[in-house]
Amino acid sequence: MVGQSNMAGRGYVEDVKQIYDEQIKMLINCRWQTMTEPINFDRPTAGIGLAASFAGAWRLQNRQGQIGLIPCADGGSSIDDWNVDGELFENAVFRANAALKLSKLRGILWHQGENDSFGGRSAAYYNKLDVIVDAFRRELDVPDIPFIAGGLGDFLSSGRYGNYFTEYKNVNQAIEKFAETRPNCYFVTAKGLTANDDGLHFDAISQRKFGIRYFEAFFKKESVLAPPKNENELIHLIQDRPLTPTEKIALLEISFAKGKIALNDLEQQISLINLNIKP
Repeated sequence: MVGQSNMAGRGYVEDVKQIYDEQIKMLINCRWQTMTEPINFDRPTAGIGLAASFAGAWRLQNRQGQIGLIPCADGGSSIDDWNVDGELFENAVFRANAALKLSKLRGILWHQGENDSFGGRSAAYYNKLDVIVDAFRRELDVPDIPFIAGGLGDFLSSGRYGNYFTEYKNVNQAIEKFAETRPNCYFVTAKGLTANDDGLHFDAISQRKFGIRYFEAFFKKESVLAPPKNENELIHLIQDRPLTPTEKIALLEISFAKGKIALNDLEQQISLINLNIKP
């Protein structure tokens, strides 16, 4: 997961039902742990991103499999901040290499470009992205790995910072052209997606939809130029998946640790779950 804030996620956590699945992991301290949201905690404002629904869609196709997410996005970063000699690139390579000790790297999810949508910066976007993608593939020894990049939201021109993002369409054109001309690279449209009140960050439900679209590109190995007709249905399937007893207990433990439920409530609810699973 590489890019800036819309890859890290800024959707409001309370606006969607949480996705919790013990077979979806996230890399923390170079170890796999069960995913919880926010996944990519780059800032105190971190929230819902696209990766959870991407992973949930993968699980619908792989009922017995595990998927791991490697959060590396950094809010506010420009494409120059991702150059191959920079800290963000090196950090992403380091984390991916740590994951490769126990896993296989299957895809790179990219969303970035807001900070390159002004002052003529968009003109160099294609060439800079080309260098970065080649470097990721080379450094990680995954020459054919799918690279999936999403478009910037059309709301950018009318939001709080609308006068700032005058070249967002040029960035989208550069990313789409990149997907058309480079092998195993795919573009994902942001058509119809909406923003938080800031007009800058995708809201939580749009991030859920975006994740479905990213998976569609990953699964079909083709760019997604129109919203899938079943994306809302898939979101409900992912978010409403029946939890296992172990998952229910884990969520109760998390709620207790956050001070949301009392100890007596925790123990009573765990007892009820355990009673229900006894033969």
